[in-house]
Amino acid sequence: MSFFEWITIFILTFCIMEFNAWFLHKYVMHGFLWVLHKDHHQPKDRWWQLNDFFALFFAIPSFLLILSNHLYDKPLNAAIGFGIMAYGAAYFFVHEVMIHRRLKFIKASTNWYSEAVNAAHKVHHSVKGKHHAENFGMLIVSMKYFKNARKKHNGLRSRKAKT
Repeated sequence: MSFFEWITIFILTFCIMEFNAWFLHKYVMHGFLWVLHKDHHQPKDRWWQLNDFFALFFAIPSFLLILSNHLYDKPLNAAIGFGIMAYGAAYFFVHEVMIHRRLKFIKASTNWYSEAVNAAHKVHHSVKGKHHAENFGMLIVSMKYFKNARKKHNGLRSRKAKT
């Protein structure tokens, strides 16, 4: 497998993971495994949540795919495993750090992307139950949130330029 093929598989896996995460969030977390996800939609009384176990749903296959490359020389598996791991790292940073502020020593971002993702996530969390939620994606959300955030930032820039 060439380096170009490896990188292509890695990037494709990373991108596919957003849609995989969306599907699992909508149909598994808000479906038959709501019992694990429910505490994520409730007021926080502890740092650790049952919802955090969902990280294992991706970490274990990622680890096994990477390990299979080391044991059996399967570079395709490594590319997929590292793609899953990279998505997990991005998800952790966006969801846990930027949105839920679980690592408070990192300064909150106020760029148009983070504001759009935050707004979509707030709408998702406005529903406390299993049903009627929307915005199940994490890195990609509806364009309306990006448009609103962009308008807000363009308005701030034009006000600063006038002063």
